[in-house]
Amino acid sequence: MIKKRLNIRMSGLGGQGAVTAAHVMAMAANRDGKFSISNPFFGAEKRMAPAESYCRIGIERIYDRGELVFPDVIEVFHPQVITMGKSYTMPFYSGIKEGGVVIINSDVPLLSDEDVERLRDLNVATFYIPGTQIAIEIAGTELSTNMTMIGSVAGITKCVSMEALDGALQERFGKKFVASGGTASLDEAIKKKFAKKEMLLAKNLATVKRAYEMASEWAEKNKVELRVGNPAVAA
Repeated sequence: MIKKRLNIRMSGLGGQGAVTAAHVMAMAANRDGKFSISNPFFGAEKRMAPAESYCRIGIERIYDRGELVFPDVIEVFHPQVITMGKSYTMPFYSGIKEGGVVIINSDVPLLSDEDVERLRDLNVATFYIPGTQIAIEIAGTELSTNMTMIGSVAGITKCVSMEALDGALQERFGKKFVASGGTASLDEAIKKKFAKKEMLLAKNLATVKRAYEMASEWAEKNKVELRVGNPAVAA
C-alpha cells in the first residue's frame, strides 16, 4: 500500500527514548526530502510511566499535530504497554488503520487470541522483535532499545533511508542539541555510557541497521508493504 502520509504512534514507558525515536525519524524524513512532524505526549516525567510520541511523514506539507488517533503504524517499546495496560489508548491498538502494522518489542507473543483476531480482521500485520536484547548485544545497553524500534519501522515501511538515519543520528548525538525535561536527561545518560561520541554513533547506527535488516526481511517474506509514495499513485 502506497500512501501520501504515514502516521506512526510510538507507545512506551518513560526513559525508553520514544520521544527521541520520533524526533530522529522526523529529521531523517526531512533529509530524504519529505515533510514531517514529531511530538510527544506524556503525563508525569518519570521512568516507567506511560509515554507516547508521534511521527507524521508525508510527501505534502503537514499541518496537524498533537495526539495521533488513527495511526498506520503502532510501535510498542515495552511489553507492559500490553500486559499492564500502560497505554493512553485501550486497547493499545485502538484506532489503527486497516492494512496497518504493529511492531512489538518482545521475544515472545503477547497478544491475546481476541487481539490477534481483531487485528487480523483489520488486515493488520504484527512484527515481534527482541529490541532490548539486540540493543544490549550490539550497543551494550538497553538505552539503545529505541534504535531497534527506529530500524524496525524504517525497514518495514522504507519511509526513511539508512543514509538519512545516519545523518539524523549524527545531528542528534554528534552535535550540541538542546532538548528539554526527560529527553535531555536520557540523551545525557546515553552519551555518558560511551567514552566518545564516535563510539556512540557507531553503536547506535549498527543497532538501527540490524533491526532494519530483520524488519525488511520479515516484510518481504510476509509481503507487507506500507510506504510513502508519489501523489499520483498514493492513497
